Amino acid sequence: MTDVPTSTTHGSPAVEPSLHRVMGPWLLLLFIVGDILGTGIYALTGQVAKQVGGVVWLPFLVAFVIAVVTAFSYLELVTKYPKAAGAALYAHKAFGIHFITFIVAFAVMCSGITSASTASRAFAANMSHAFNLGLESGIGITLIGLAFMAIVAAVNFRGVGESVKANVVLTCVELTGLLIIIFIGLWAIGAGEGDVSRVTQFSTAPDRTAFWAVIGATTLAFFAMVGFEDSVNMAEETQDPTRIFPKILLLGLLITGVIYVLVSISAITLVPPEQLGEGETPLLKVVEAGAPNFPLEIFGFITMFAVANSALINMLMASRLVYGMSREHVLPTALGKVHHTRRTPYIAIGFTTLLAFALITFVGEVPALGGTTALLLLCVFTVVNIAVLVLRKDPVKHEHFRTPTFLPVVGALACAFFAGPWTGRDPIQYTIAGVLIGIGVLLWFVTVAVNRATGVSPAEPTMEDIGGGGPVN
Repeated sequence: MTDVPTSTTHGSPAVEPSLHRVMGPWLLLLFIVGDILGTGIYALTGQVAKQVGGVVWLPFLVAFVIAVVTAFSYLELVTKYPKAAGAALYAHKAFGIHFITFIVAFAVMCSGITSASTASRAFAANMSHAFNLGLESGIGITLIGLAFMAIVAAVNFRGVGESVKANVVLTCVELTGLLIIIFIGLWAIGAGEGDVSRVTQFSTAPDRTAFWAVIGATTLAFFAMVGFEDSVNMAEETQDPTRIFPKILLLGLLITGVIYVLVSISAITLVPPEQLGEGETPLLKVVEAGAPNFPLEIFGFITMFAVANSALINMLMASRLVYGMSREHVLPTALGKVHHTRRTPYIAIGFTTLLAFALITFVGEVPALGGTTALLLLCVFTVVNIAVLVLRKDPVKHEHFRTPTFLPVVGALACAFFAGPWTGRDPIQYTIAGVLIGIGVLLWFVTVAVNRATGVSPAEPTMEDIGGGGPVN
């Protein structure tokens, strides 16, 4: 993503130089791991434990399997169309219907906003807990979250250039925090502290069986796996992507899956599930229980740094997607205005920030916001898995990765299943998602009416406007 949105002329052929293939396997691996690690595991481990008890690792494992199956679909698409990255563009290539393309793009945008709102809430809670501010819940956390989001908007407006090198540094910070948790857990287990037997103990609500408790918890845990789809942006900059990209993406998913399981085991060994599920700072409780002499301020800073990075990147993505959809004439043209000095899409930034303010103020709770992110992306991934099968009728001349046919079928069915109300998903998540998508549909029809009055037609979507993978953790 660039600080200065560039303009394109639709319908006119333009020869653009190809991107420099600078990413080898190790740099790509760090990029993928960095996109997946983050807010989900830092903020939602306790909420997952609240639903299933000691087997908190199991929903993360199930979420990992779903992510891997869907990753196979992305691998076929990204190696088949290395320049047409992103769920919305894959949907357009498969179905060719502007409204479907718009809904997918807007859902991805909304998932970025809900993810950033989750991160802002987690930032506020960890800041309060680490620095003994005494603002464990309520208006205090909300105000810190709003202030934090305002700072993100200001940085977004000023313009931030992203680079792979910066991602490496941020990945190391996020990874360090999780390795600290794993080390503390292993040290405690080796010293005979904690209760390892909890890792096999189910503790569910009286009206739920263990199976449905795991299913319900997986709908939350899936939020921790998002980010792998964003790595499709790096395919054109990867050395020999057809050969390297599939192996590295799957390895990145495996590494994060193992880390999540180990973090979950460490957490539940040291902190009982009922305590782990209280509040919004589960991993800080693990540090307190397993290493009481460890300075909480340091771990709190690591957590805040990790989720702050997630919030900024997601709000950058969301505002640029809104800007891009405006340029495609599927959202009001006012949302595509660029500030004359900062060269950033200030109206789009304001629009997405207002939506985030509303979510932080009126929803607030991390499980509802994180669960809504997972819900939106599960719907998007369902479309992507179907698109793979549809696009089998569109052969290309170059060699590309081909996933076994049964995997997109399983992926589509699994993602659709976990998006359904039968999972026990909190109804508030459907309300949030419905309101957000409803705002998009309303803006779509307003734009269509204006387009008809002025004789403008929606432009064909391009990589520059609505390309991209999706939110990161």
